[in-house]
Amino acid sequence: MEQYPHQPPEPHRRDGAEQGTGHGHGAHESGRGASSGHGHAHGHSHSHGPAAPVSQHLRKVIAAILVPFTAAVLVGLVVLWPGQAPDHKRTGVGFDRQTQQATVTRVVELSCASANAAGVPPTGDTSTAEGSSAQQRANGTCKKATIRVDTGKDKGRTFTEIVQPDQSRQLHQGEKVVVAYEPSAPKDLQYAVTDVNRKFPMTLLAGIFAVAVVLVGRLRGVMALVALAVSFLVLTLFILPAILQGSNPLLVAVIGSSAIMLIALYLCHGLSARTSVAVLGTLISLALIGVLGSLFIGWAALTGNTDDNTGLIHGLYPSIDMSGLLLAGVIIGSLGVLDDVTVTQTSAVWELHEANPSMGWRGLYRAGIRIGRDHIASVVNTLVLAYAGAALPLLLLFSIAQSSVGTVANSELVAEEIVRTLVGSIGLVASVPVTTALAALVVSADRAAPDAGTAGASAGAARPAPARGGRGRRRKR
Repeated sequence: MEQYPHQPPEPHRRDGAEQGTGHGHGAHESGRGASSGHGHAHGHSHSHGPAAPVSQHLRKVIAAILVPFTAAVLVGLVVLWPGQAPDHKRTGVGFDRQTQQATVTRVVELSCASANAAGVPPTGDTSTAEGSSAQQRANGTCKKATIRVDTGKDKGRTFTEIVQPDQSRQLHQGEKVVVAYEPSAPKDLQYAVTDVNRKFPMTLLAGIFAVAVVLVGRLRGVMALVALAVSFLVLTLFILPAILQGSNPLLVAVIGSSAIMLIALYLCHGLSARTSVAVLGTLISLALIGVLGSLFIGWAALTGNTDDNTGLIHGLYPSIDMSGLLLAGVIIGSLGVLDDVTVTQTSAVWELHEANPSMGWRGLYRAGIRIGRDHIASVVNTLVLAYAGAALPLLLLFSIAQSSVGTVANSELVAEEIVRTLVGSIGLVASVPVTTALAALVVSADRAAPDAGTAGASAGAARPAPARGGRGRRRKR
């Protein structure tokens, strides 16, 4: 047993043939130059350094799959690369309006009645929410805020705004705000406060996140941040403008997601067979998500046009396929979690092989799939809760209306989230056996390459042991 730097898993300790075979393979691997000894070889692997080199044959097989795929992605980026997004006449609705930065310079209190801001309360009827609110404002205290425009052609101009006592956003002196500008309105009504300027706290939070990632992840953390920046650039420079130009949203999402996947995985985890297996597992799972998403979005008659924002997009760019945009969102949203699952499964199988090189591919698959079951249980729950959290206000409205579960699930707003969650979760679940099987096949097939170069007697003695161990493990389990 002292021949192993890491003891093999408990079920194999009684098998002397397996131990001898595993040691012989580990010695041959160190003889190839991967390290100067067993302890260094295993320590290097567990420190997440470069993966052990694979055989020339395996490199050719992996390259034969990924090189054409990468070339197709590059061609798709070139063909669909957008120019500038098409211009449109601003509607002044929602996000489609001109905005400027401003500062609240003064706030004074006054009665709502004197500010003519109370409205006309209904004649004695305060049973409605509107009537009750109007009556409260009539007897309440409002605020009169003076706001100075800090950017744009009207820089330095001031205007006033009345803040109702029941408004959710109250203004304070010195506060930085965002104001909307409507040039066609009367001069006194051209500017209005629409939001608070949150640039500083958001920038500070992003800085804390970046520092935490670098402190914990070190070089890997730096590479992860670079990959995140590249993903954001692909999203803003390719995916969004290409969809606005009228390209098929599904095709754009597939090409853009593939580019993000290739760049992020190889940048963070290195150019190796281990990373390539994770790429293949992610690609297969994304294809499954695309097929299922397309099928059930069409079958459930989901239009993708369910709220003010999607309605505004459809009004400004009628040529955009909104159901295709919904499917594109499902694919892009699933990609980040898929990367995590496939990389984890691939690394687990590689580490299992390093710990016990005598394990056959079936043993590697069974051990890896046990790890995957624990991982996928938590990941699926996380995905469902993430979507539920995002839709919490909507679910609260249905609860207030005392709607049944069937009624809620049948509404298009909720049905979209259900399809998005379940299709993405099916892809995540499928990625575990697919990636684990690919990794087990690759790493066990690679083990045969060094044996082929040994003497015939040694090869004959070394090869049957893993097979007998594999049959033994199948009988036990």
